[in-house]
Amino acid sequence: MNQIEELLKRVLTSLLVDMVISGARGGGEFLKIKIRPVVIRDILYFQVSKYTDKQVFHENLTAEEAAQSAAGWIMNDFRQAQIRTQDEMVTVLASKKGKLTIKTRKMVCAGPQNLEHNRKKKYIIEEGTKVPFMVDLGVMTESGKIVRTRYDKYRQINRFLEFIEDILPELPTDRTVHIIDFGCGKSYLTFAMYYYLKVLKHYDIRITGLDLKKKVIEDCQSLAERYGYDGLQFLCGDIADYNGTDEVDMVVTLHACDTATDYALYKAVKWHASVILSVPCCQHELNQRIQCETLSGAFQYGLIRERTAALMTDAMRGQLLEIKGYKTQLLEFIDMEHTPKNILIRAVKSKGLLPKAARKQQEDRYRACRDFFGAELTLEKLFNEMEGETAYEQD
Repeated sequence: MNQIEELLKRVLTSLLVDMVISGARGGGEFLKIKIRPVVIRDILYFQVSKYTDKQVFHENLTAEEAAQSAAGWIMNDFRQAQIRTQDEMVTVLASKKGKLTIKTRKMVCAGPQNLEHNRKKKYIIEEGTKVPFMVDLGVMTESGKIVRTRYDKYRQINRFLEFIEDILPELPTDRTVHIIDFGCGKSYLTFAMYYYLKVLKHYDIRITGLDLKKKVIEDCQSLAERYGYDGLQFLCGDIADYNGTDEVDMVVTLHACDTATDYALYKAVKWHASVILSVPCCQHELNQRIQCETLSGAFQYGLIRERTAALMTDAMRGQLLEIKGYKTQLLEFIDMEHTPKNILIRAVKSKGLLPKAARKQQEDRYRACRDFFGAELTLEKLFNEMEGETAYEQD
């Protein structure tokens, strides 16, 4: 034990960046534990975050308390620890018999870090700079200050822009980037996207917003003209019938209702869009058709049936996009207007074709999932029509 105690005594200082203890041995309550230094009222503590599969528990310990706890976790409950300080990286591996393997690698010092307990989050659209659409939205005052009662909307807008920031390497820089926002509605996120890409990042972009509500589209077009956003255009129309282009770099669809999301995803794949960002809602199709004898007892409760159908609809959409050659993630997206938390489907087109064996494996997985719930999605039908074959049917 002396070896691990000496190590922890050495690293548990203000120079620690973080410590991640992982590889649970089984039978324990926690999946992993993170430790980082914090300063509370000028006293150095170590914030310990213990993760279960559903919750995170936090506590602040002294260096001595943190060292004692971490030593026990590493020796008894977990297989490894990754320790980062400002000048070294330490990896600790612990065997079942208590044998330790410790590897140390020197790092370049990154300078002093912020140890404040409540760190101020840095937002993409920062407070203090007047942004016209944010003022009209009631999120920001004329002086650029965030309205206290509208912080939820402010955080939501910035969270969406973080997703955009992540995919910037996928967008071309040598020509105009074409983006289509299906079901744009009041378009506050459309305006945010344009402001971020055009004004802050200086991309040459053209964004088309499409929605069925004529009055909403007229109002949005008027605002775009007033802001001088000449690369932003709003059109009234239906997603399924839109044929205004043959080539798009990114397709965005936020709260396109039910199968409208399927049509948007289908169009995006048909256009070979490099990036797809979709926040689906009102997933009624699978809920109405779902047939699963195994889960019939659970599905007698409408709420369970509805939520399961919604989750599986988006999971199956993700699988279908994977089959089409997109690296797909289902991420949590905060949204205050519809439900407390929504899923965002982020799909990035792979550089090469999916190998036949990998595609078959994806198809088999999708087919098993589809058959278990006894219902196919509109998106599958659209892809089958596009290929001119029933790509997901049994031979």
